[in-house]
Order: sequence, then C-alpha cells, then structure tokens
Amino acid sequence: MKARLIHNPTAGPRDVRGNLKRVSAFLERQGWSVELQLTQKSGDAMAMSRAAAQDGFDAVIAAGGDGTINEAVNGLVGTETALGVLPVGTGNLWAKQLGIPTYTFTNPQRLYEASAGLTEGTVRRIDVGRVNNRYFLCWAGIGLDAQVTTEMEPRQRHTKRLGALPYVIATILVARDFKGVRTRVSLDGSIVRGRTLLVLVNNIKQYAGMFNVAPEARIDDGLLDVFVFKGLGFPYVVRHVTKILSQRCLQDPRIVHRQARRIEVWTEWATPVSYTHLRAHETV
Repeated sequence: MKARLIHNPTAGPRDVRGNLKRVSAFLERQGWSVELQLTQKSGDAMAMSRAAAQDGFDAVIAAGGDGTINEAVNGLVGTETALGVLPVGTGNLWAKQLGIPTYTFTNPQRLYEASAGLTEGTVRRIDVGRVNNRYFLCWAGIGLDAQVTTEMEPRQRHTKRLGALPYVIATILVARDFKGVRTRVSLDGSIVRGRTLLVLVNNIKQYAGMFNVAPEARIDDGLLDVFVFKGLGFPYVVRHVTKILSQRCLQDPRIVHRQARRIEVWTEWATPVSYTHLRAHETV
C-alpha cells in the first residue's frame, strides 16, 4: 500500500508527532510505503488528500480529529483512494462510530492498535452527505448546533483537554437566547414547516458523541436521517435534550424524523451551517 499520512499537529489535547513517526515505521515494516505530511492551516488536509488521489496513492490516512477527517473526505470523494483514520483528536466521533481505538494520554497504545487495524482492514464504499459543494461523514446541523460551533471553533489546545465540557457550557449559554428561525424543509419533496431550533442531518447513529439519536442509521444505505427540532426558546431546548436522553425523541410531535436522499432547507434569515464541528458557510 502506498499511503499519505496527513497529520494536523493542532488536533487533540496532546502533541503526538513522535508517536506518528513510530506508527509510520510500523506500517513500513508491514510493507507499506508511507509519506508523512503536516497541515499548517485550514484547508491543507483537503488539498493534500486531493493531491494524493491525483498522484495515485492507494490510501490517505488522516491523523487528527473529526475536522481533519472531514477535510480529507472532501479531497477524496469520487476517487479510488481509500480513507484511513488514526484518531488523535478531541471527540473522534467517526472513529468511535467504526469502533476504531482512539488515542488518549493515559492509553497511547491505542494509536498502535488503530494502525494495526489499518493493515488488517478491508476497503468498502460508504455514504457521504453533501451540503452545496461540501461533504460530511457524520452530520450537518443548521441552527443551534452551528451557532454553538461558530462560538467555539477553533479552540486552543488547553481547552481541548477539558473534553466536551466547554461545548456543554457554550450550548447552555447560546441556547438561553436562541429563539429559533422560521424554516421550510423539503424531504424528498415532503414539506415540513415551522419555527425550528435545529435541523439535524445524520449519516451515523450518534450525534455530538453522547446522543444516540438515529439508532437505525446506516453508513451505506443511501439515506440520511433527518431531524427537525421545532420550538421557540430555551424551554424547548431542554425538552428536546430530555427526550433524546430518554430515547423518546421519535415519539415527540415537536421532533420530525424522516429518512431521505435529498433535503432542502429555507430559513427566513441567514443561518449558520456546521459539518461535524466545522463552520462551513451560511445558508438562507
């Protein structure tokens, strides 16, 4: 295998460059040819991945968090170059979805377990979502989710060491004043209208690493799970979170759930869109 290992050195709570050099040596002992590249700014992982595909690499291995992986996906969609993951970020949601061992400061050996999994794995085709000209693996959020991400990212490394806590605090602070937006959502032609707090489009079972919102979601069924959370203000945010935690969100009339291939969203004013912890652009 000829692979390009793309590492985001600012991802995660710890510097793992020394670990990755040893991982590269391990892969080369298994017969792989590995080229290590470090990103310096946003967009580098996408450009490096696209170049790897154009140069005929068999695989791109993204060493970083979900943001780095999302960039790599955007460079690889539609090519024959496979995506591998070495999860060294903060959330590592995509890796957890696939059951890939995730690096922690107390258990660095998991990084080597993940690299061993690369040599034993098989290549498969999976779904991705697309928002205008950007792709996502896990989910896209319109509304409250994206507003919180806008407030939080990019984060300094010392805040990443606190895990999900800063996001929880930011969500409470933003949700306190978030009134929702009048929205029209088309789900394969079926229209949903109302004032919404969040439109969530999921490709995986989990959302935000702690909510199992879409237990029936599959990454290769050609469908996305869409949730329209209706309501006005903080009381409805609390209501929705409670329903999700109690596994009763699908029985709530204020939460619309559908599976669809094509989703169109119109909002009464410009609203942020996030792709798994990345603020990408605004939509109307």
